[in-house]
Amino acid sequence: MPFRMKHRAVSAATCGLAAGVLTLVLPVSARGTPEVRTGPVFTDYGRTFAVDSDMPIPADAEFKVAFDISAAATPGEVNRHIDSAARFINMQVAAGVPRERIHVALVVHGPAGADLLAAEAYAARHGGTKSANAPLVRALLDHGVRAILCGQSAAAMGLARADLIPGVELALSAMTAHALLQQDGYTLNPF
Repeated sequence: MPFRMKHRAVSAATCGLAAGVLTLVLPVSARGTPEVRTGPVFTDYGRTFAVDSDMPIPADAEFKVAFDISAAATPGEVNRHIDSAARFINMQVAAGVPRERIHVALVVHGPAGADLLAAEAYAARHGGTKSANAPLVRALLDHGVRAILCGQSAAAMGLARADLIPGVELALSAMTAHALLQQDGYTLNPF
């Protein structure tokens, strides 16, 4: 098939896909934008929307979820991947899942490791910029979320245990942390 014909076929398929997506989106938008809500567990983090779900959560549901986080936030901004843990907890509790049945672990590696630094250490590494993640991580830890830093990443980046937010755990590696969490029944959140 000549290049021009391939291009037209792709363009037609892309247009068809776009039209289908618009068809799905327009009815939702026509009903108005849902209200953003905070809480019920975290009021400063983890904003969500109320959703009339077609997938009910069983009354006896228990969640054990690990979040894999490698992307660092822009200095001074909240790491949206860490904030996702607060969102997950807020959504489930708002949907009626008892908080004690929600177990969350953050497995942090690579550049995101710097987002687990205590305020002073973060500022020292980022030209005096205030850490937006230290209060978020502290709130998560205070609500039973495990924050686990890859020891290999910490060593490679020169992150000392003393510079971490108190309560952050240090694992041999992120791979080790995930393997152990999986043996304990945790599933990997792909977001």
